[in-house]
Formats: sequence, structure tokens, C-alpha cells
Amino acid sequence: MTVPAALVGLDIGGTKTAAALVGPDGQVLGRRLAPTPAGSGPAAVLDTAAGLVRELLDAGGAGPVGVGTAGTVDPATGTIRYATDSLPGWAGTPVADELAARLARPVRVTNDVNAAVLGESWVGAGRDRRDLVLVAVGTGLGGAMLQHGRISTGARGGAGEVGHLPAPGAERLRCGCGRYGHLEGIASGTGLSGAYALETGERITGRAVAERAAAGEPVAREVVDRAATALGRALAGLVALLDPQAVVLAGGAADALFPGARAAFTAELPAAWADVSLLPAALGADAVVVGAARLAGLPGPGRQAAGSSAVVTDERTRT
Repeated sequence: MTVPAALVGLDIGGTKTAAALVGPDGQVLGRRLAPTPAGSGPAAVLDTAAGLVRELLDAGGAGPVGVGTAGTVDPATGTIRYATDSLPGWAGTPVADELAARLARPVRVTNDVNAAVLGESWVGAGRDRRDLVLVAVGTGLGGAMLQHGRISTGARGGAGEVGHLPAPGAERLRCGCGRYGHLEGIASGTGLSGAYALETGERITGRAVAERAAAGEPVAREVVDRAATALGRALAGLVALLDPQAVVLAGGAADALFPGARAAFTAELPAAWADVSLLPAALGADAVVVGAARLAGLPGPGRQAAGSSAVVTDERTRT
């Protein structure tokens, strides 16, 4: 396979849209960033994304474009099946077709956490691993899987939604889906905020809870410890179910939860999977754009969209 000199990856989120020019070695050669005009509707979001890509293409990009976006993506068409209120009207948007029309080049689309696992498996913490689980802990909790080098999307593009797993200790905590008792309700930024409010009556951000815990406040420390334990135990269960080579923990709340999650993960792992590591993500904010660029350059079907057909291969064996 001929690899273009550089590819463009897009990260479309509810608050910001990022684009990056990425070299064949996974290094970011250039970046563009803009606020996402979410309140102005999908067309404005797509126009902003296309504008960032054009700036990078003028700087030397070539070939197809890859997109990692918030929401559940239909793996066959690149259309958004489901999205939260962070992107009003995003559900039903044919992102692949709309961007391809704006840019006059092929566009391949996947969920943003799927893109992140591609990036981390290419040049990040999961490098050279073809069976990998990535869990992103931010305001909410998302997940993605590579199985035999392929993004596992499931029948509807929603595979990997680990945030909705039942979690002991979350019975009074509300998940982003509206129900109670889910992992996202306890082990996310929103979960930390909600748990702290239950204990103290004070509503602060998850980041503030983590900062207070780091400063030694007992209640905050207890909230973080419970969240980390719930997360680590759930991840160990995923290892037994999915049999990955490693699990990568990413996202803005990951640093606060990682030590406790790793301890619980190690204690809970069955002996047959004792060699499976829980690793901190390595690419930070670039994970989605790097993974989206990787998606753009992978072999796949002729259609503009992509999902479970995306295959990760070692650069040294590609022809």
C-alpha cells in the first residue's frame, strides 16, 4: 500500500474542533483549532471542520481525511446514529458525505474514542498491540476496542460503551444516559462531582474534587478512591471478557484515578491475565487527531466512511 506523505485527522467535539497534519510516522506536523459552533447546528460545525482542513491542505496535506467525532457513528455510512446535547442536531448527520462534498476528497469517520485507540495503538502507549482496550475518563466515560487489529464497532457502532456497565457504589449517582448505578456515574468527572455533592452538599467540578483530594481533604480523597476502585475492578472484568494485550486509560480525569485504578485492576485480574497491563495514555490531546489520520490511511472499503473495516498493521510489514 502506498502511504501518503501526510494525512489530515479531525477531532470534532462539543466545545472544540481540532485538525492536524500527521506524517507517515505518526508525528503531528501542524495543527489548527477552533471553537465548535455547536449551537449553530450541524452545517456550521461541518463548515468549521472543513475550513480547518483546507488550511492544513494548503500547508501540504494530501490524500483522504479521517474524522473522530463525538457521538455514535454508523460504521457502514459515517452517519451519526446518536449524540448528546453537547452537539445539538448532530444525530442523523451524514458526516462522511457532507465533509467529502465540502473537501472534494474521501472522508472516513469513526467515534472519537475509536480514533483515540487507533492513535494510541499506532504511536502511543499501546504501540505494536493489535488487541487493545482504551477507556477515556473525562466529563463522561467512553471506551473503544481493537480486536485482531480492527476497531470493534458492534452492530450499531456503539461497542465499547463501558460507561453504562453496572458499578457497585454508583446506585445514587446519575449516569449521562439518565439512569443510576452505572460506571460513568461514579468514575468520571461528573461522577466525582456528584459523589462529592452527596457527601458534602457542595457542588464543585470533578477537577476541583481531584485537586482537593491531592491536597489531602478526607472526603475528596474518599470520593476519588471509591471511583478509582470501581474503575479498576470494571477494567479487570473487561480484560477477562475481551482478552486484550493491554488496557490504556486516557482522558482529563485519568491522572487522578490512575494510581487507585491500577491497584484495584491488579488485585482483581484473574491469574490467566496477570500479564495484562493498565497503561496511562501517551498522546494526550493529540490522540484523536492522530488516530483519525491513521484511519484515513488504512486499507478499507471504497466507501467514504469506515468503521470495523479499519485494520491496524505494523508499518514495517505494509506493502
